[in-house]
Amino acid sequence: MFLQRAFHIRDKFHDECGVFGVFKAKHASELVFMGLYALQHRGQESAGIVSTDGQSLYSYKSMGLVSEVFKQKDLRKLKGMAAMGHNRYSTHGSTILANAQPLVANYKRGELAVAHNGNLVNAGELRLGMEQEGSIFQSSSDSEVFIHLMARSRSKSMEDSVVEALSQVRGAYSLLMMSETALYAIRDPYGFRPLCLGKLKEGWVFASESCALDIVGATYERNVEPGEMVIVDKSGIRTRQIFPKKRYAACIFELIYFARPDSLVFGRPAEEARIAFGKQLAREHPVQADIVIAVPDSSNTAAMGYSEESGIPLKFGLIRNHYIGRTFIQPSQGGRDLAVKIKFNPVEHIITGKRVVVVDDSIVRGSTSRKLVKMLRRAGAKEIHYRVSSPPTIGPCYYGIDTPTKKELIAANMSVNEIRKYLRVDSLGYLSLEGMLKVAPLKPEAFCTACFNGDYPVPVVEEIDKFELEKIHENRVEVGAGVEDEEETI
Repeated sequence: MFLQRAFHIRDKFHDECGVFGVFKAKHASELVFMGLYALQHRGQESAGIVSTDGQSLYSYKSMGLVSEVFKQKDLRKLKGMAAMGHNRYSTHGSTILANAQPLVANYKRGELAVAHNGNLVNAGELRLGMEQEGSIFQSSSDSEVFIHLMARSRSKSMEDSVVEALSQVRGAYSLLMMSETALYAIRDPYGFRPLCLGKLKEGWVFASESCALDIVGATYERNVEPGEMVIVDKSGIRTRQIFPKKRYAACIFELIYFARPDSLVFGRPAEEARIAFGKQLAREHPVQADIVIAVPDSSNTAAMGYSEESGIPLKFGLIRNHYIGRTFIQPSQGGRDLAVKIKFNPVEHIITGKRVVVVDDSIVRGSTSRKLVKMLRRAGAKEIHYRVSSPPTIGPCYYGIDTPTKKELIAANMSVNEIRKYLRVDSLGYLSLEGMLKVAPLKPEAFCTACFNGDYPVPVVEEIDKFELEKIHENRVEVGAGVEDEEETI
């Protein structure tokens, strides 16, 4: 069956991917390699690059991290002065090479490559209809739907074919497409996922985040606007507003957690937003304590904001191991606890005898947070006050983020006080939705906050997709599953 996924049982959300494209630059494929390196945090399952020399497309992709996928000999085969690439973390489609992007196809107008960040909520409906009419799909990725819609278009130009294809899809997409002679960058009318434009000498660069522009020496120009298509070819750069802007629905989790803190996201610095969230959290949930510590690394800047506002000193009380790799062998005894312990280590001389404020960016299932609390208790923490720099997450995302089902989200099934008891902390405080939007860098109505309040800007999944999602989720763990009793050894 299609629309199957490989789920990773982790207590954090994961973004789907990062995209990066270059047009009119020497060693374009090497620049894309560097751009994907900067965007590695957005996807670690697979990576790929497609280039063009003006006559043909050249493609290389494989499973793994960017550093594992590409060698110098591979990049040398990717000819031309234009290229685009993709890092993938699956939210739609299995973790297999066939789903690695960019996807490349030959069709009546020539060759076409597609790289997609986001998720189409009507992909199942569209795919089923095309399969019933005889279409053959090579992957289970919703991104392949774009290619089939392009191939079926009767429009005379490539641009019009793009418009015709995109007019049939619903959901989130920051999209790069490349033919033999042009590079196209498009955002959905709601602007769910980020995509920016940069200048590189005579060439142009597109990236999910501005940190990828920095690494190749490009200058940030602006966002690709919601509903906009930017086209770069031998004639230069031009833009076309292909769809009217809808309610702007930028994913606020990009600012809370996903984006690198040194990136401009939706035109605003992610670090500044996180510091503001931490300060607001301190105003809403003050406490008498000795130190503030972060759950590294994504919570570091929010913890800094909490410390600055509260006057409580910030300390590095938890150290993260950055060299775990994608997999490691778990001994059968206490394997799940070891997975947490191998990633984080408490610094006892900082923790012992202290009243500790722990700042985290989110709590999803709660199992990892509970194990962290246990570790801090054993390190000698006198009191533990858990603070979360986002509101309680009560619903899944359908727009390009890997999230658990509602029954797995701890805040959808427990009150804050019940979560406090489950975590075994002295106090628990979440940033309020109102407080978060008050200090966020865009107007409150500019953000998608569906995972916090159930307000989904685009109607969610058709019946066939609901059926498939139910089948996919039926064997997944429940809230708190795998949490050992307090007496067990970590």
